[in-house]
Amino acid sequence: MTVRAYLLRRVLLLVFVLLGISLITFLLARVVPADPAALYAGPQARGPAIAAARRLLHMNQPLYVQYVAYVWDLLHGDWGTSLRTHRSVLSDLVRFAPLSLQLVAGAMILATIVGIALGALTAHLKGGVVDFVLRIFAIGGVSLPSFWLAMMLQIVFFRVLHALPVAGPISVNVQFTDPITHITGMPLVDALVTGNLTAFGDSFLHFILPCLALAAYPTGVMMRMTRSAVLEALGQDYIRMADAMGVPKRVIIYRYALKNSLAPVFTVLGLMFAYSLVGAFFIELIFAWPGLGSYALQSILSLDYPAIMGVTILVASVYVIVNLIVDLVIAWLDPRIVLS
Repeated sequence: MTVRAYLLRRVLLLVFVLLGISLITFLLARVVPADPAALYAGPQARGPAIAAARRLLHMNQPLYVQYVAYVWDLLHGDWGTSLRTHRSVLSDLVRFAPLSLQLVAGAMILATIVGIALGALTAHLKGGVVDFVLRIFAIGGVSLPSFWLAMMLQIVFFRVLHALPVAGPISVNVQFTDPITHITGMPLVDALVTGNLTAFGDSFLHFILPCLALAAYPTGVMMRMTRSAVLEALGQDYIRMADAMGVPKRVIIYRYALKNSLAPVFTVLGLMFAYSLVGAFFIELIFAWPGLGSYALQSILSLDYPAIMGVTILVASVYVIVNLIVDLVIAWLDPRIVLS
């Protein structure tokens, strides 16, 4: 199979997956024991106002017509209107998603670098004290709940050490003295691009604790996967041949074995990205981080089903797109996957 055919097949699969997810979320939203039209019209609304809201939300049409209209609107950028904010759901997502993506991207970059490096190190020092300590660290990262770890980080670094801020993406006083020019919606990126070093430093301090809490689980998974993959690669014939020829062990592990072990590691990386995007919701609530987590929680509490559906579609889209990118990277690293 050629690369073009492989890419076409994956894109078609992506489309069907997104259609299936949109159908499931649409049907689930319609069985919620509440009247979306009444929620949209407000608590003081009566019959005529609720009927007008029902027509506005297209709820007076058959279910299959509503779904076709919903998919058509999705494809044209209309993700519905929030019952709670009365704003476009897409505009709300554009407002809240960048903060979540900044948090998830930072956590995944940290997890990838640290996880692969420490995983290869444990394989290099297999059976030693360093290997034992790092394996305990990896198991702890996988086992400890992220919300518990987040609260422990708050207690240690904020209450005990008074070293790092505990809530929000940036200090209130910095927002007034050195406001960040909105470009991408990510405070770290916007402050850096505009040269606002004061805001960048303050935002980075606020970013450390939630990033560490979110990165703990994927770091542990990446460490264990890298260690297992490298140890498996060390048993291959070409590795034994290099060892017999006197190639240094460090070169064998970090240049040969690690390179050929990245395919399964990158596969896990795609899954961890999606997991972290959802797991960030808990972290955002604990650290008062105004991202998708806060928006999703408020939408769930108010039964704002268009917003809930919008968050679900966005997370699912990010998940399948990231997995497509990861599969293409793996195919680039090992062309045999494309040709098989």
